[in-house]
Amino acid sequence: MENKTIFGPIHSRRFGNSLGIDLSSAIKQCNFDCLYCELSPSATVDHQVIVTDVQTIINDLKFALREHKNIDVITLTANGEPTLYPYLDELIDEIQKIKEDKEILILTNSATLIDEKVFHTLLKLDQVKLSLDAVTLEVFKKIDRPHIGIDIEMLTCKVLEFSQKFTGKLYIEVLFVYGLNDTVDEVKAINEVLKKLSHVERIDIGTIDRPPAYPVQGICYGELFELSKLFDPSLPIHIASRTHAESCQSPYSDEEILNTLDKRPLTYEDIELLFDKESQKRLKNLLENENIVINKVGNLEFLILSKNVERKRRKS
Repeated sequence: MENKTIFGPIHSRRFGNSLGIDLSSAIKQCNFDCLYCELSPSATVDHQVIVTDVQTIINDLKFALREHKNIDVITLTANGEPTLYPYLDELIDEIQKIKEDKEILILTNSATLIDEKVFHTLLKLDQVKLSLDAVTLEVFKKIDRPHIGIDIEMLTCKVLEFSQKFTGKLYIEVLFVYGLNDTVDEVKAINEVLKKLSHVERIDIGTIDRPPAYPVQGICYGELFELSKLFDPSLPIHIASRTHAESCQSPYSDEEILNTLDKRPLTYEDIELLFDKESQKRLKNLLENENIVINKVGNLEFLILSKNVERKRRKS
């Protein structure tokens, strides 16, 4: 089905069957001009110039929901930043009336959380995915190229406050770009912020997997895995990018398997890329003996040490 404001359904491994709503279908309208963006470079804005009315979106959504029954989430996104849509609060109220058992998800770059109206509007949602690519001023300006006046310290404070007040499913995404935010210092700085989150369903770390707006490069799966080890073990880190993942299988003893999963729970896809065949057999035995258990987080299954199932997130 072709529709100007609605796209999909798209099956997302992380979020299930998603029906997308493009809140800026005519042109790119964003308060960031990220180096890695799949859209063309454009000047940043702090408000939408071309706006689709709420009723048009709702009419399109009603039609799409009649056509597609097997939907898990209705995803608010945009050619740009969806929270710049000026009628977001009203739109969410209208979607709530027709969504039935579907959940509403928004994909946002986090910057407009500093706007109290937007902040409280997002609290209404079932799922929110916030991006946080950098927390130091220099790296933030280089990678996300924000609109004038967006302060990274205030932004991170509002992310933390949102994690305290939001009662739905909260996701954080960090996208790594080679030579920019993939340094040990920046990852450690991001880690210090993430440790202060009151609650978070999952933290997705990834890299460029579509042609970027500017001449920058992503990093490989092996490098993402190494970066994942720099985050606190209590954080629910998930390596999201596998488009260009290359197998880097190695032998792991029982002790090494347990030690690895103690530091970083992994999915079966991670295991296939990291463990050789014999190591995968050893892992299967550990699973059968209940040294390792499966822990489901959202739509994903992680292998975790049985002794860590009850481990509580450390609060800062």
